[in-house]
Amino acid sequence: MKARLPSLFLTLGALCLPALPLLAADAPFNGLGTDIGNLFRLSDAKSRSISPENFTGEKGKGAMATTEGSAWRSARELGQGWKTSPFVRIPARETFTLADIEGPGCIQQIWLTPAPLDRTRWMILRFYWDDETHPSVEVPLGDFFACGWARYAQINSLAVCVNPGSAFNSYWQMPFRKKARITLENLDENRITIFYQINYTLTQVPEDAAYFHAQFRRENPLKQAGLFTILDGVEGWGHYVGTYMAWGSHSAGWWGEGEIKFYLDGDQEFPTICGTGAEDYFCGSYGFQIRDAQGNWHYTEFTGPYAGMPQVIRPDGLYDSQQRFGLYRWHITDPIRFEKDLKVTIQALGWKSGGRYLPLRDDIASVAFWYQTEPHKPFPPLPSKDELELK
Repeated sequence: MKARLPSLFLTLGALCLPALPLLAADAPFNGLGTDIGNLFRLSDAKSRSISPENFTGEKGKGAMATTEGSAWRSARELGQGWKTSPFVRIPARETFTLADIEGPGCIQQIWLTPAPLDRTRWMILRFYWDDETHPSVEVPLGDFFACGWARYAQINSLAVCVNPGSAFNSYWQMPFRKKARITLENLDENRITIFYQINYTLTQVPEDAAYFHAQFRRENPLKQAGLFTILDGVEGWGHYVGTYMAWGSHSAGWWGEGEIKFYLDGDQEFPTICGTGAEDYFCGSYGFQIRDAQGNWHYTEFTGPYAGMPQVIRPDGLYDSQQRFGLYRWHITDPIRFEKDLKVTIQALGWKSGGRYLPLRDDIASVAFWYQTEPHKPFPPLPSKDELELK
């Protein structure tokens, strides 16, 4: 028996050997897709960052502002290099270019804090990839960061974090090949103040990397009772990765009985994927309700890595007369893949007597997040300033 042990070990070793050449033949790591499991890997990727302290992101060009800096008066005794340009002010009805980057590379994190916070529905973010003329992202600032009601709500998720006091953070990975341009339009009649930092890497992008997209929609009230379209008109190859909804209830009682539906690759009357209720889709159940110590039922805010209802605005007996909700669902581990086209709808259903469904005409806004090949179809026109207003 002892004589046969070496051959047994050789046989077991041979079973393991095929994995070794695969490791040796790996292509050089490009620095993308980092997580705690591969942080030890080295790459040729170059870290860069754009902020008001370095508008171009160029190497060795940060903290150079002098008297032109937005905070020069505060730094006048200390001089250059002492927080002379930490923010920008965007005049009324003007558009400011936050970033203009030559690729290839990938935006990996965005931090931004706006003032005033209650005007974020009138601050419009647009992202353009490579040489496109129609934006791949066109979303009001607050809604992009899952705070569509222009009020602070803390969010602790993988894709978006919102931290005290009004710090918006995005961790969506946004690869580009030739160029990335990000603008912010101020629709308000007054100037706004923006602190921001866009962290990115310059590196080679895989051939199968799709482009990040996000589209905003709002109807108040719903044009068709009981039905809201989150996204349609998408053509190409890609996958759907997230939904944010700012839902304002115009009726008494429960509002989230409706189903979300994903129409994939030529689906017409009937979808391929159909949910079982709004709270189910957002990974809750039974109306997001918890009974308190006194036996009363209440909506319960929650925020998690993949889903949450971080915001519940309750009637205050005065001007906040309607219940309003902020909800998100990220399809990070379960992206919804399509090869030709995609449409997403959700029903707005409550209850009426006799256990019957009630189609609602609520105030619903949404942001759809997805990746796809370019070119993409131009988005529908953004709602007007009056249609965007929170009222």
